[in-house]
Amino acid sequence: MHLTDWIGRCATRRSFLGGTAAGLGATALSTMLPRATAGAAAVDELPAVNGSLGRLHRAPKVRRVIWLTMAGGPSHLETLDPKPKLAEMHGKPMPESFTTGQPIAQLQGQKLNCFGPQHPFQKFGQSGLEIAEIFPQIGSMVDELCILRSLKTEAINHDPAHTFMNTGTTISGRPSMGSWTWYGLGAETDDLPGFVVLVSTGKSGQQQPIAARQWHSGFLPSRFQGVQLRSKGDPVLYLSNPAGVDSARQQEVVDTVRKLNGLEQSALDDPEIATRISQYEMAFRMQMSVPDLVDVSREPASTLELYGCQPGDGSFASNCLLARRLAERGVRFIQLYHRDWDHHGNIKNDIKVVAGEVDQACAALIKDLKQRNMLHDTLIVYGGEFGRTPMAQGSGRDHHMKGFSMWLCGGGIKGGMAYGNTDELGYNAVEDIVHVHDLHATMLHLLGVDHLRLLYRYQGRDFRLTDVSGNVIEKILA
Repeated sequence: MHLTDWIGRCATRRSFLGGTAAGLGATALSTMLPRATAGAAAVDELPAVNGSLGRLHRAPKVRRVIWLTMAGGPSHLETLDPKPKLAEMHGKPMPESFTTGQPIAQLQGQKLNCFGPQHPFQKFGQSGLEIAEIFPQIGSMVDELCILRSLKTEAINHDPAHTFMNTGTTISGRPSMGSWTWYGLGAETDDLPGFVVLVSTGKSGQQQPIAARQWHSGFLPSRFQGVQLRSKGDPVLYLSNPAGVDSARQQEVVDTVRKLNGLEQSALDDPEIATRISQYEMAFRMQMSVPDLVDVSREPASTLELYGCQPGDGSFASNCLLARRLAERGVRFIQLYHRDWDHHGNIKNDIKVVAGEVDQACAALIKDLKQRNMLHDTLIVYGGEFGRTPMAQGSGRDHHMKGFSMWLCGGGIKGGMAYGNTDELGYNAVEDIVHVHDLHATMLHLLGVDHLRLLYRYQGRDFRLTDVSGNVIEKILA
């Protein structure tokens, strides 16, 4: 049987109905066009993108996002949220008015005592913003930061909390924020994925595993899932051709596979076939682009010194440098994970260690982007999946979802300010509360996207990153 005959016999009922529906849809659309033309001029003035949106909903403030994920749940009480009253109450019983009926992870049913901040806070910059003194380099950049001190989330354990922060829901299998961004806006590069993930591991704390589904595309076409670049060794497995296969031969294979998939696609109209075609082509282009990306030998010594890294050392600092290089090359969404923030015990010493692992590199990333005139169109987000309890868990703190902190920096963000507050003990977010959906809505707003209109229809329902809620945090916008 000829290949084209075989593919033709595989045409599905869905492809037939899809083609019929397309014809009916085109007829209906033709009757609507005259009425829609009136508003076309205003829409045409907005920037075009090569993603599903076609054009942005508003003028963007930023072109890309770098999300620095401090995996494990950093304590806001030793980092970004000063609480002198908690220090006064150290060792005293936690008032029951705070905790009665509240979800608690591992401390449920135990005696709850206040645990004062383990490191002093210091005022930095012209703004006088207070952060923990174990972050002197980030402190030197505090006038560029907006610190959110009133975040809340909906999950109290690590994996579902990461899932919620990444996808806007605790239900596994939904698209990640990087995938939504790539899907809606497209990429600014043909040689690299629009969503790249880098993971590093520190030297203290309990290092929680990070599942690859945290950067999955969910029900979006699978070509929009994030691609992890490994921090050590070959950044992508099977990047090099096997012995005896040169680039010309590899191109011939890719072209042949494209033709075969194209025949199947013309018969079945399956979006995953289009994904398969694009992924073969992307893999081929990455064989050329990735080696150049990760080769930092041409970076001046002053840049390596700025970040505090050595080429190929797999550190968070090296990943921050790679994040800048990815941003330069047009990657839309770059997410870094540093797995070292789960401090159920020994928080005083361990959090100082991990602070030293990220402090210089975070500040260097801001400085580097700024001196390259890229900070103004880049959004940097720094934070974890939740915070830690003001109650002691031995010499550490338990998971906490009712109040925690993050910081934002870059295009469209007011610098040198703190937004929102927790109560005097750091338990509940009580002023200008920021939900994770609000954070996502604000990110999309800065990218030029109305979060209510970035939709994907699946199983009879329109889904979006912000689910059924979310508001742009207007007061932090420049």
